[in-house]
Amino acid sequence: MSSSFDTAQIITPATEIPAVLTNLMQRFRVEQTGHIDFHLEQFSIFKNYSEVSVAGSYAVKNKNNDSYILLTDAIPKHADHGKTINTQQHIWALAYLKHDFGRVLIRRETLVDKIKELIHPVELDFAEDKAFSDTFYMLVSDRQKAISGADRNFRNVIMDIRLDDFVIEIVEHTLIIGNTHAVSAEKAMHLAEFVSRLCTTCD
Repeated sequence: MSSSFDTAQIITPATEIPAVLTNLMQRFRVEQTGHIDFHLEQFSIFKNYSEVSVAGSYAVKNKNNDSYILLTDAIPKHADHGKTINTQQHIWALAYLKHDFGRVLIRRETLVDKIKELIHPVELDFAEDKAFSDTFYMLVSDRQKAISGADRNFRNVIMDIRLDDFVIEIVEHTLIIGNTHAVSAEKAMHLAEFVSRLCTTCD
């Protein structure tokens, strides 16, 4: 199971980072963390990068448990011919889940996905939740674990995500969500809203 990102993305202006934090603090109780090893190397979504490091991590304080906003520096493995490899800045949200999901990948479903599914059924569909299955492409390593973890509350939180372009990867109890587009205050807010609601609703 893997997910590929286009690594040729816009470099985030340095002035955007303070705006991201200011915006988040107006809505959430946010605290800078000390050093935490989030084990990002376990996620397949970073496979196109030779190095991914956490430049800053912030706890979003929830009622029962914390979720996190991560600012990362990523170095692509390859660059287009004649182009210099630049470090890219991305923003992600991370949450720890009660259930063990195995390995799961979720993103919005495309027409190509639908065609592939007709030929080689590989994704997990929910017969009782056609809206979710029609909207999202969900690949799993352990169907029973994924079905148990992705209950109605979990699926509803994902249905309400306000980002158009994102990928969710879950490795056992750890979920990460984001994309490799430039960092923005609006995206940070949508990510924080998602993980905060996830931690509150799916505890």
